[in-house]
Amino acid sequence: MLKLTQAPNLLFATLWADALTADGIEANVQRQFLSGASGELPLDQCLPEVWIKHASQELRAREMLFHLQHVPQHEWVCQCGELVSGGFGECWSCGTLMPR
Repeated sequence: MLKLTQAPNLLFATLWADALTADGIEANVQRQFLSGASGELPLDQCLPEVWIKHASQELRAREMLFHLQHVPQHEWVCQCGELVSGGFGECWSCGTLMPR
């Protein structure tokens, strides 16, 4: 097994591991229950980690992780006049989908 990355929280670690697994890379989350020990242990030792089973898949896993961590952010003006920014694909004011 190979440690791929440390995540800022359990939510991100789980999402990343699930995405890797869905793409055929066996991944799991380690240290998912250590957040309660922060303060007693150094914080960097309590953060969840994403591990992959096969080191031969490391390059593909790191490339996929990079894309998961760097999702393009869009800013657009909806037809209702609302400025929508971030990764939203629809207007939070009227529900109109982002134009392509």
